Amino acid sequence: MVSCFKRIDNRLTTKDNRFMDKTLIGLPRSRRGKIVDLVLQYRAQLIIASVCMIVVAVANGAMAFLVKPVIDDIFVAKDRDMLMLIPALAVLVFLLKGAGTFGSEYLMNFIGERIIRYFREALYDRITDLPLAFIHKEKTGALMSRITNDVNIVKGMVSTAVVNIFRDFFSVIAFLFVIFYRDWQLALGAFIVLPLAFYPILIFGRRVRRFSTGTQETMAELNSFLHETFTGSKIIKIFNLQDFEKDRFKEKARHLFDLEMKKVIAKALSSPVMEFLGGLGIAFIIWFGGMRVINGTSTPGVFFSFLTAVMMLYDPVKKISKLNNTIQEGVAAASRIFDVLEEDQTIEEAEDPKTLSGRALSVTFENVGFRYGPEEAPALKNINLTAAPGEVVALVGMSGGGKTSLVNLIPRLYDVTDGRVTVGGIDVRDLSIRSLRDHISIVTQEPILFNETVRDNIRYGRMDATDREIEAAAKAAYAHEFITGFPRGYDTLIGELGSRLSGGEKQRICIARALIKDAPVLILDEATSALDSQAEQVVQKALENLMKGRTTFVIAHRLSTIDHASKIVLLKNGTIVEQGTREQLMACEGEFHKLVVLQMTSGSKNDNGTVLSDEPARTVAGRDQDGRNKHT
Repeated sequence: MVSCFKRIDNRLTTKDNRFMDKTLIGLPRSRRGKIVDLVLQYRAQLIIASVCMIVVAVANGAMAFLVKPVIDDIFVAKDRDMLMLIPALAVLVFLLKGAGTFGSEYLMNFIGERIIRYFREALYDRITDLPLAFIHKEKTGALMSRITNDVNIVKGMVSTAVVNIFRDFFSVIAFLFVIFYRDWQLALGAFIVLPLAFYPILIFGRRVRRFSTGTQETMAELNSFLHETFTGSKIIKIFNLQDFEKDRFKEKARHLFDLEMKKVIAKALSSPVMEFLGGLGIAFIIWFGGMRVINGTSTPGVFFSFLTAVMMLYDPVKKISKLNNTIQEGVAAASRIFDVLEEDQTIEEAEDPKTLSGRALSVTFENVGFRYGPEEAPALKNINLTAAPGEVVALVGMSGGGKTSLVNLIPRLYDVTDGRVTVGGIDVRDLSIRSLRDHISIVTQEPILFNETVRDNIRYGRMDATDREIEAAAKAAYAHEFITGFPRGYDTLIGELGSRLSGGEKQRICIARALIKDAPVLILDEATSALDSQAEQVVQKALENLMKGRTTFVIAHRLSTIDHASKIVLLKNGTIVEQGTREQLMACEGEFHKLVVLQMTSGSKNDNGTVLSDEPARTVAGRDQDGRNKHT
């Protein structure tokens, strides 16, 4: 008995494997194999669902089979025994069909939903793990579209299309059995004409897949456009470009409409064409079968049972045509998903990675060269620089000089093209990526916060931090006072990207987050450049607390903010032009001296030689319980 079930398992699995492989034609073999392997992980549910679909198919075939005794035995022969038996059999057939339908729908949708969950999680994991270069290369909206729009389309293919194709496939087999059993000669004649009805499936399926690919790409572009315009709504309003952006959106929406309508035409034509060709087959069956009844070589019951099976056969064939369109859309979406999942990982972990230890860590750049792409100009050239443990190194120079590119090499957001970067005397490529980044904190020009509570945003620096440690970090960052001014204090939701806070408040929470991480290497990427003078003074005090005892790299445009630096490095066109203390560089009267003079000359026009764009720091007064401003 056990060996019998194993043989059934192997046969069903092999059949399902081949069927799925053919269904996913349009995907490369390796990608088809991955989807098939995902489905076969749920082999037990697949086998039970297949049995349920066979029950549904047998029930469908039985309904066509019962037409002959209904006509010949009840209406022609007037057999009372059959009059009692056949209705009871009909009830049993419909009961079995209902049970089989429920079982197959539930189990196949369970498999489909699990596969979709896998794709969502795998996409998010992959996008999160891919290097920064990939994130910068792709549009944010396009990546979001992969996880939302594309995955939902694949869901339609796996959860809906596959279950119906399996069920309709078994139904077709059942109807073919009835057709050939009832009248094999009529069946042979019918199948000379009926295969013509399958031809549109191939033609229209290809067109649907082509238009679906274009639709999904356009939808991704639309998502990117929406993301950009919503986040940049302030600029759009200030420059009075609402009408311009509306016209751009309408153009993209019109293009999407055109592609959707082409897909609709291809879908809508497939069924009418199939119906017409199927009608030709039905007309032939009526003529040929009617002639056989008139000649006495067949009975009315046989003919109507045959015709019923043919008519019922047409329905699953028609559904397969429509489902083929859904599958072609899913194949196009799956291709876009696999493009991300198979993206090369350029920041690779060493085979036997080392771990960092201790707090006194030096950072050294040895003959470092770097470019963002093989065909792009070098962003950094022949960089030699050492930051001793606890030293504060200020990186200055005009925009585009390579300052941010330089510090991005320390946590391996990018890898060097030439030379090497060491932390604690170890090449960063030989270190465990997790260990390396555990020893580095960063505060950026644009504060990156999440739509969570103040407490959760600070705890992001160290997930096991206690409430007491969070408050201590906030006090050191000069954030505790304004946080406790909120009605909900540390449990206040701060909005998307901290939209309910002022620039200075956001930056101080970011500093508290860096403080609680307590990493020995610190990167400050223009942490105060977007703040007004009042907010800058408070944030600067918080930064001084943060830098104590840490090897720090400070990127600064306001030269007045780097008086505390142990060493100043001036970069220009990707190379180090000057480095030394402030006094040494001023005495040389070189590039750094020119920058200082330039900012001092323009100091009467604006604060420290920069144009301030941030709004004044807001007080907690006048906010509701969630921290929103009641007045704007």
